[in-house]
Amino acid sequence: MASVLPIDSEAGFFSRTFSVELCNKSIFDMCILTSHADLAAPHHHPIAGRGRHCLIVALLCAASLFQVTPKAWGQCSARDVLQNQLKLGKVRAVDLAQKLIGAARDAPTWKTIAVGTFGNPIALRNALDAVGCNIGGLAAEVLARPAFAVSSSKMDVALVAVSAVELGFKTDRVPLAVIYARARQLGFELAAAEVGPQLRLQYLDQPIGEFLIVGMQPIKTWSGQPVVLNVANGGAGLILIGQDGRDDAEIPATSRFLFVRPPDLSGGIAAALLPP
Repeated sequence: MASVLPIDSEAGFFSRTFSVELCNKSIFDMCILTSHADLAAPHHHPIAGRGRHCLIVALLCAASLFQVTPKAWGQCSARDVLQNQLKLGKVRAVDLAQKLIGAARDAPTWKTIAVGTFGNPIALRNALDAVGCNIGGLAAEVLARPAFAVSSSKMDVALVAVSAVELGFKTDRVPLAVIYARARQLGFELAAAEVGPQLRLQYLDQPIGEFLIVGMQPIKTWSGQPVVLNVANGGAGLILIGQDGRDDAEIPATSRFLFVRPPDLSGGIAAALLPP
């Protein structure tokens, strides 16, 4: 069973409600504006005017949803994720066997992704929007912070997916800093923050119920809250979310982390922008 994590509240319903909420807001705003206009023109009937204008806006908004949504959400929607899985002829299991890892060389490469393919964080964020991959509130703040950077050169990064159980912990929950310390002790390296959104773009067949915590140096939000990224498919489509990145944040031991395989274990594959 997939782990329950302290993650963004948008994870469950963001993709289902985003477009509808935008339209509802547009209708509401337009109704307010037209009501003021009607009141300023006494020769018009105010109630009829508001109703007429609101109906027009509602119809236009509905039409735009039917025309735009299939294209904008064509790769990250729940339906298309399932189609990607069927097309590839495989569905990855969320609950893999929890095998004890004695050293980084014992863990096989889970996935290799490219980083440094965008000139700046804005271009990376726009790419996520273009394919309809949702971004939770905390994750959006992380991507907008000065501490979030992208690699200046293109390179590949080899990732491993391991749980706290596989790292040798026997308790139900483990503090984040303790997990990081054990991972480093075994020879793994923390990932650059860019790995989260890049993986979201390059992992379009992620199975439903899978949440992958990026083992990264936390980035603080505008309010000072440390956050790490999580690449997830909660069932409503693909999304990049943020979760508690405090050192003492209690993480379920079965939750899976993404760490970087050192270059000497990855056939020369480099780990970009590793935090100090």
